[in-house]
Amino acid sequence: MSETTQQIISDEELDILQEIMNIAFGKATADLAQIIDIYINLSVPYVKVINTASLEEYIKEEIRGYNDISIVEQKFWGEFKGSAFLIFPAGAGKELITLLTGEEIDAFASDPIDELEKGTLMEVGNILIGACVGKIAELLNDSLAYSPPIVHIGNTHEETLPKALLDAYDLTIALKTSFSFEKKDIVGFLFVVTSQESLLWLRKALNDFLEQYT
Repeated sequence: MSETTQQIISDEELDILQEIMNIAFGKATADLAQIIDIYINLSVPYVKVINTASLEEYIKEEIRGYNDISIVEQKFWGEFKGSAFLIFPAGAGKELITLLTGEEIDAFASDPIDELEKGTLMEVGNILIGACVGKIAELLNDSLAYSPPIVHIGNTHEETLPKALLDAYDLTIALKTSFSFEKKDIVGFLFVVTSQESLLWLRKALNDFLEQYT
């Protein structure tokens, strides 16, 4: 960890945040699994403090191998403030329709996405982002407001994140996990990004959380 990062958040605080993420991401996938009745495999969540200018490159590297992607973006406000990005390979929305409805749909990756597929991505995004970010806030004694989710379809790696986000802050904390659906060829990535605006509050909230168990 660099000297600059050490001044912002300690290793112990990062460990606490990673454990909170583990609980929150587990809650999010459990909520979705209840609806679609299928087991969801979840990777170990990961926390990284980086320069915001490097954020897009970091996410591109994490989702390498997928040329075209669909993104569900949702902003949240409270003491914990930032944006969440749920990223799927292009065409995953049609597979998700089958999981949610139980009906088979002809799926061709080259077809333009229709409103049903877009709505499905938005629904899945609402469940995963809402449960995950909401649980983080709950564990840290915060309450949040959310923007309506926005679905970006057919993005390339050159269009991963909105440019306004990259220009807004010097440093950011990126919380990341990936997940897959059992016996289905669907992989997703969830990134929760918070800015330095929340850092002072976040450090205190993490230490308050730790004090409950010491």
